[in-house]
Amino acid sequence: MRNLDVTTLRSFVAVAQSGGVTRAAGFLNLTQSAVSMQIKRLEEMLDQQLLDRTGRGVSLTPAGAQLLSYAQKIVELNDEVYTRLTDQSWEGEVTLGVPSDIVYPVIPQVLSRMARNHPRVKVQLVSSFTRVLKAQFARGEIDVILTTETGVEPGGESLLEVPLRWIGAPDGQAWRQRPLRIAFARTCGFRGEAMRRLDAAGLNWELAVDSDSDTTIDATVSADLAITARLEGHFADYMVPIDGPGLPELGTQFINLYIGTGQPAYVQALCADIRQSMTAF
Repeated sequence: MRNLDVTTLRSFVAVAQSGGVTRAAGFLNLTQSAVSMQIKRLEEMLDQQLLDRTGRGVSLTPAGAQLLSYAQKIVELNDEVYTRLTDQSWEGEVTLGVPSDIVYPVIPQVLSRMARNHPRVKVQLVSSFTRVLKAQFARGEIDVILTTETGVEPGGESLLEVPLRWIGAPDGQAWRQRPLRIAFARTCGFRGEAMRRLDAAGLNWELAVDSDSDTTIDATVSADLAITARLEGHFADYMVPIDGPGLPELGTQFINLYIGTGQPAYVQALCADIRQSMTAF
């Protein structure tokens, strides 16, 4: 037999994209052992080691990297055929609001699956700060929003509780300076909490940049001119968490989901994918 099983390939793609068997299992709604067995079966069939399990998490071997592009195409083609040949009457538009600091890595995957599985549903992504998104949601301008908050308001649903971390440039020294130079956008929801924690710790600080742009903040931090705060696991590769002594803990933030009333089934399907993907991440 020289036939590749789509279910097995789907598990392999999920592991490669999520960076681990546990996360992939959560996304696929399977047990970790079931996903591991599928990967093992695929490796035995191809007589190739596809995953390098020697370090933290898993990474692709050269053979795995080569297989991944083919596996993605096979899975996507399978899903496209299934969608077009089955009765999918969903058609419409939905506006999704997401804070810029939690767009990656989950939201692009959610949007890709939505476009593939429900091609007649148009999803418009709006990226802004939590307080702006909540105001737009209250006015009915956005159908669904994700937020980062210290709690959750009535009507919201908490998906994750994530540590807020100080971050800076790799091998940077900005965190050692006094007064401590910090960088936050004017409407950043983390700004007030970070300042309160610094004041409570008796640590002198000053704003290194005053801007509405996350790009400006990132440039300042990556140049080691200041530090900022981001959710754990949701910052760019050119920034790293800081565990230096003297910096106060920042606590945790909740990633919440708010859905407008009376939303159609395709909006509920989008939200179900967001829930599953966020909790698996």
